[in-house]
Amino acid sequence: MPGLSDFAGRWWIDRRIEDRRAGQTGRFEGQALLTPDDLGLVYVETGHLTLGEAPPMAAERRYLWRTDAEGGIAVLFADGRAFHRFDPATLRPEAHHLCDPDDYRVAYDFADWPLWSAVWEVAGPRKDYRMESRYRR
Repeated sequence: MPGLSDFAGRWWIDRRIEDRRAGQTGRFEGQALLTPDDLGLVYVETGHLTLGEAPPMAAERRYLWRTDAEGGIAVLFADGRAFHRFDPATLRPEAHHLCDPDDYRVAYDFADWPLWSAVWEVAGPRKDYRMESRYRR
């Protein structure tokens, strides 16, 4: 199973979004570049997001990936706040993040490494969506 350094490099992303509240689907196509820094990896995702019938728009997000005390991977927001953690030694680890009042749950799948996926289920008063991302070199 992968360790933190195995994620370093460029990954192509194909993402589908099912927004149940808005009754529309979306798609993101782009890349994630995971670059080493002094503490782990910096995750920078760039690409184009299409929601429903709207024209594609540029999209970007950043995270910090760090090895945690239990040997797992801690994913932090770009400003250093905790987001979630997972154990890459597990074929299908799951994680949870409560951003009151919204609830974020992710299920990773490393069974076909180096192909992997992350499926997010997000629910809250204004959110109800599923986001499935597939990563490949």
